[in-house]
Amino acid sequence: MHKIKSLTIILICGGLLLSFLSCQTPAGRSMGQVVDDATITTKVKGKIFGDSIFEGFSISVETFQGEVTLTGAVDTQYAKKRAGDLARSTLGVRKINNFIKIK
Repeated sequence: MHKIKSLTIILICGGLLLSFLSCQTPAGRSMGQVVDDATITTKVKGKIFGDSIFEGFSISVETFQGEVTLTGAVDTQYAKKRAGDLARSTLGVRKINNFIKIK
């Protein structure tokens, strides 16, 4: 009786684990892909906000499947290019959409 109970618990836990691992977001992405994009976003934000040229500016960074989208406004073309270059130099970035506007 004890063996049957233990086996039942193991099977239930195994089934739950398999169902969790096979879960996908509504966009059909795995949790690993979502975490990868969040990591890229964090790294890009760290580079941009760590650069003194962007002090006082609001730049938004979003990542989807390794594609980074930058939005916001800066004072110069150089600052816009610099933000794109910082994003491009981040590991895992496949493409940059630089929609930053110049004031």
